[in-house]
Amino acid sequence: MIRRIIDKVFGRKKSRPTQSGAQILPVSAHGICRDQLDDCALKTCETLAQAGFKGYVVGGAVRDLLLGKTPKDFDVATDATPEQVRKLFRRSRIIGRRFQIVHVMCGRVTIEVTTFRANGEKETEDEDDRPTDEHGRLLSDNVFGSMGDDAARRDFTINALYYDPAREEVHDYFGGVADCKARTLRMIGIPETRYREDPVRMLRAARLAAKLDFHIDEATRRPVASLAPLLANIPRARIFDEALKLLLSGHALRGVHQLRAEGLHHGMLPLLDTILDDPSGERFITAALKNTDARIQSDRPSSPAFLFGALLWPQVQKRWHELEATGEKPQPALFTAMDEVLDAQRGQLAIPRRYDGMMKEIWALQPRFEQRGGQRPYRLLEHPRFRAAYDFMLLRAEAGEVPAELGEWWTRFQDADEDERASMLVTDSSPKPRRRRKRRKPGEGTAEALPA
Repeated sequence: MIRRIIDKVFGRKKSRPTQSGAQILPVSAHGICRDQLDDCALKTCETLAQAGFKGYVVGGAVRDLLLGKTPKDFDVATDATPEQVRKLFRRSRIIGRRFQIVHVMCGRVTIEVTTFRANGEKETEDEDDRPTDEHGRLLSDNVFGSMGDDAARRDFTINALYYDPAREEVHDYFGGVADCKARTLRMIGIPETRYREDPVRMLRAARLAAKLDFHIDEATRRPVASLAPLLANIPRARIFDEALKLLLSGHALRGVHQLRAEGLHHGMLPLLDTILDDPSGERFITAALKNTDARIQSDRPSSPAFLFGALLWPQVQKRWHELEATGEKPQPALFTAMDEVLDAQRGQLAIPRRYDGMMKEIWALQPRFEQRGGQRPYRLLEHPRFRAAYDFMLLRAEAGEVPAELGEWWTRFQDADEDERASMLVTDSSPKPRRRRKRRKPGEGTAEALPA
């Protein structure tokens, strides 16, 4: 209420425009043609239009097309309610509780259709009564609105773009097209307020800047250093989701360094301090992230369990050696170290427990690569996790943790025929564990113990 009075006295105008405030750009100004859209997205917009509704391709898809990239996903925004959208598409379903959206399925493609949402200022008559926590984070954001309202509630200008496939026009409310051309990431509205509404936007800024190779606008960047602690109030599951997007973006290495440069890694990946300050750990993580980026950029699959296993490995290895130094045997020490590291990270990143099994198997197989004699290499080849563990070992070789010759040996051994494999076996000179002789019971094995 006080803010409203001040605005009236000093004549301040709100920075969020209405729908009529959009700049409508023709195809000659943006260069996006309808034939660049996914067929399912185009059909979705056409079906909405035929029913008397508006249908626009929005967000990242428009941004990527402006940048000459091929979008991975196409989202559609409309003025139709979820129930109205559901009735128009036979293969569709409504999902979500806090804010309902519709998934429209066309073969293997799924188009996410959202109804225009109101920005926070429309949620209550008095904007000072908007539902927020003590840090300013919005607790409710589930009111339908106009396209202008929907644009105002989006985070960055480059994501507040609406493409009309019928007219091949882009509706630009906040100069997003110009920011795309200038490769600038700019927050819509007052950055500090927007970060307080949802602190995850700070992580998203770092991720998008790294992924798109954009520079962050100074006004957008300035509040991050002081507001970064707000990430502690965000559920760990949301932090994990954002970490996964960053690490599987195809630009993970740049993203990790961007996080650290902004001081945001404490809220997402606090383990980066201990890893990147240690030369051996930094070499291994750099190799792992480069490998992941290369796989994703060449459209090859990358396992989250493998990636998080790589991020945690320097801590596992450090704890493993500490336990060995106290006199614990190598194998039990490794398993103890694995459990301790996984338990410790639960309160930091909340890696789902479903990844634990694969991570532990990859870690536990690492010592077995050094055993190249007898039947051990053959048994390791048959292990279900051999390939993942082998790739992991190659990263260790690249980082200098194990000899490069070890990686070369296993690369040759896999493809060799039986005769060559036999000739490659290395004599195992490691001390064999002594078998404990079974103690005989009194009278066992003597003449007295024999039956009469």
